[in-house]
Parts: sequence; C-alpha cells; structure tokens
Amino acid sequence: SDIMIDEETIKNWIVDEGIFREKKFDDNADFHYIIEFPKDNIMDVVKPKGKDFILIACATQVSPQHLELMNNSTPKQRSDFLLDVNMGINQFLVDCQLAIDQNTNLLQQYVITYQIFEDGISKNNLFDALKRVFKSKIQCVWIIERTFGTINEASVKPSNENSMFI
Repeated sequence: SDIMIDEETIKNWIVDEGIFREKKFDDNADFHYIIEFPKDNIMDVVKPKGKDFILIACATQVSPQHLELMNNSTPKQRSDFLLDVNMGINQFLVDCQLAIDQNTNLLQQYVITYQIFEDGISKNNLFDALKRVFKSKIQCVWIIERTFGTINEASVKPSNENSMFI
C-alpha cells in the first residue's frame, strides 16, 4: 500500500498534547514511545517492524495490596472475578492478556493493547485509542475493588516497570 505511518507526525501529536515521556530503543520496532496518559499512567505507542499498524499498550501489575485482598477470597469469587474482567474489558474492543497464577488462580498482571491500522491513523483515532486502553485498565481496577474490597492507596508514582516490553 502507498500509505505510510509517519513517525514524525505521531511524535508531534504526542509532544503537542504533553504526553510524550521518552523514546525507547527497541529492535523489534520502527519506533517506540513511552507516554504518560492520563497523568501518572504509563503507556506505550509502538510501530512493530514489518507491520502496517501502530500498537497502543498498557501493562499493569496488580498491586501487592490488591493481591492481599484477593488472597482472602474463595475459589468461586476468583473465577467469577476473571469472568467479570473478561466481560468488562471485552466491551472496549481491545485485546487483553491476563497473567494468572496457575496455582492460586489470582491475576498477577494484565496487558491491554489496541491496534490502529495505517489507513485509520489520525490524531483523533490515536487519542480515542489511548482513552479506550486507559478506560479498560481502570475498568479492571474497579472490578478488582468491587469484588475484593478497596484499599487506601497513596498515589503511586508512574514508573516504566509498567511498560509492556521490558
């Protein structure tokens, strides 16, 4: 196809909106940016090598406090929770990988991704995708708290530990 994904354009959009954090060197990507969207939430914008799309990704570790709450739950609560998470995230039309401890059936980490193909890349579509991925992540946090109880979390500083491709 004649359509190309222009790195400069995408970088300008994320810089203009104040969400650019750093460029990551990544052998598997034509470009890979770490962004903060919204405040205190780290995400990746990646153009994988040889692909005709960009990928928006957000990886989230379940917090130790949430894991502690989950530890005190019944097996039925745990399996109901995983179904709720899958159904909740499914509505956002994103892709999601859940890392589940096979022994305890507890969710450890989840990675939410969304693709924009080159013929659909616009600033509007990029920001819609960012919102969609972020809202899916928050949905998951809310389902955890609704199911297992809430914790009083001091605001957690963003860190690249939640970057998808460490």
